[in-house]
Amino acid sequence: MSLKVELKPGEKIIIGESLITNDHQRTRLFIEGSAPILREKDILSPTTADTPAKRIYLIVQLMYLARNVEKLQDEYFTAINEFILASPSSIGYITDISKNILSGNLYKALKDAKLLIEHERRLIGHVSASGSSLSPDQ
Repeated sequence: MSLKVELKPGEKIIIGESLITNDHQRTRLFIEGSAPILREKDILSPTTADTPAKRIYLIVQLMYLARNVEKLQDEYFTAINEFILASPSSIGYITDISKNILSGNLYKALKDAKLLIEHERRLIGHVSASGSSLSPDQ
């Protein structure tokens, strides 16, 4: 069964090791095989990975695209250990990501890493909201 992907004009997609940019019209692709595939909206670059959770996502993304967990495992363990120390409430998210990496389901690990980014966003929002209610005298 093939994967159907619809691309908007100018949208990018990574298939395997290739970055593909759509022309100026909507395009429908039917992709067969087992190459890693990421749509533009799911791709992070080192520049856009500007929070700890996004850096974890980037590492998992690189594992997925290169199909090489071992190459990045030290960097991954360092990143998740730092994240857990800063946010113990994230252990469940990290556990899910790690289980999927260990089982070889890197695409699912990426989806779980997106949930970690959302968790981080909520934490930062909560800290910002609680900090903004303080008066200068407190």
